[in-house]
Amino acid sequence: MRRLIVFNQVTLDGYFAGPNGDISWAHSAPDDAEWNAFVEENATAGGVLMFGRVTYEMMASYWPTPEAIKSDPVVAKGMNSLPKVVFSRTLNKVSWNNTKLVKGDLAAEVQKMKQEPGKDMVILGSGTIVSQLAQEGLIDEYQIIVNPVVLGKGRTMFDGIKERLALKLTETRTFGNGNVLLSSEPTREKGARKQ
Repeated sequence: MRRLIVFNQVTLDGYFAGPNGDISWAHSAPDDAEWNAFVEENATAGGVLMFGRVTYEMMASYWPTPEAIKSDPVVAKGMNSLPKVVFSRTLNKVSWNNTKLVKGDLAAEVQKMKQEPGKDMVILGSGTIVSQLAQEGLIDEYQIIVNPVVLGKGRTMFDGIKERLALKLTETRTFGNGNVLLSSEPTREKGARKQ
């Protein structure tokens, strides 16, 4: 069975997006060779990228551009060549290469995709999708990058969670730029749904 992984950056006070969806803080860390190598490794690891409409539109407006290809060629190549799925009730078409639009029931579609052969699937950004799929017990791993910045207000990726989500920490990694990777998996404690 394919695994579903969330990869998101959050602030020290827990926001994945600031007011008005601002995520510029996630790209303002000092240059760090180890961090850059980690990002490039993730971008070339393969698998399926999954987005909600807002994240998809932001990514599709940047990664195929000459600016992205020039400034970050390894990541741009991965982002542009990997298969992508966007979940949206309002989009009627997608134009970014290798992108499939899914308009059906989110949980049912993801459950079906998990049963298909292939590499793991990774949700980037897309807080609404994260909270919906977390409630359904469909997420296998959370890879959260904590950035050393405080916004004071914004949006968490778990807005709308109705039951406690119990997780166990499986890995940590600290980078020279101050970012910290926290990898966690759901437990089977009371309050966590079975998959």
